[in-house]
Amino acid sequence: MRILLADDQPEIRTGLRLLFEQEPDMRIVGEIGDLQGLPTEVARVQPDLLLIDWELSPLKMGDTLPILKRIHPGLRIVALSGRPEGRKTALASGADAFVSKGDPPERVLAVLRREGRPETGGGS
Repeated sequence: MRILLADDQPEIRTGLRLLFEQEPDMRIVGEIGDLQGLPTEVARVQPDLLLIDWELSPLKMGDTLPILKRIHPGLRIVALSGRPEGRKTALASGADAFVSKGDPPERVLAVLRREGRPETGGGS
């Protein structure tokens, strides 16, 4: 699975990269720290899955996620947040699933694996 990481905190991106590098079925194809360049990066790297920090710009996510899915129709989007209460808004805005930054690594991996297979995706 090809993953694009979008988080404005380099230490979060580094931690996720280290986690995914241990998984033979996951590969980081790009990293981005802001919302502005995200459409261009999605078009450039064509990831299977976007793991996006919901706090990059929560007020603009409702507009941004549909644009990303138009750019790359097969894209699965998993919202990531340190605020578990953001789950409902993220899913309503077009995210396919949600994980908390406080979730154990096993849960994050399980959600990404499930969402990486669109036929079995289910909005966690």
